Amino acid sequence: MLVAGLASPTAAATISNPVASFSGLDKITGRITNFDVYINETVQFGALQITPRVCYTRPPTETQRTSVFVEVDQVSLKGGTERIFTGWMFAESPALNPIDHPVYDIWLVDCKQSSDVPPPPAAASAETPAQ
Repeated sequence: MLVAGLASPTAAATISNPVASFSGLDKITGRITNFDVYINETVQFGALQITPRVCYTRPPTETQRTSVFVEVDQVSLKGGTERIFTGWMFAESPALNPIDHPVYDIWLVDCKQSSDVPPPPAAASAETPAQ
């Protein structure tokens, strides 16, 4: 039996990117800072440490959906850290900011293939071919 006209939907391909681009707001000073973070690199914004694990986009021919899986820790005055968020952020929905911090807000802006910021030493040495 031939069944015509039934097309199965295809899942949109995702592109894995090595750099996540964030914006951060210091609510005390009102200053917004834009910063790039390499995947698995930890950077500090105020009292927050941000570590993106994956950053996905879609091809230009698809509906754009940009997402990052990120871990956010808060550094205490005594030097310890406490995980305050682990999960997904979506660039298309910055109002769904899942981080509830009294002083700082961060949100995903984009995922990128490269950055003007040099990669951390571990990533740079991993990209260097063995001789």
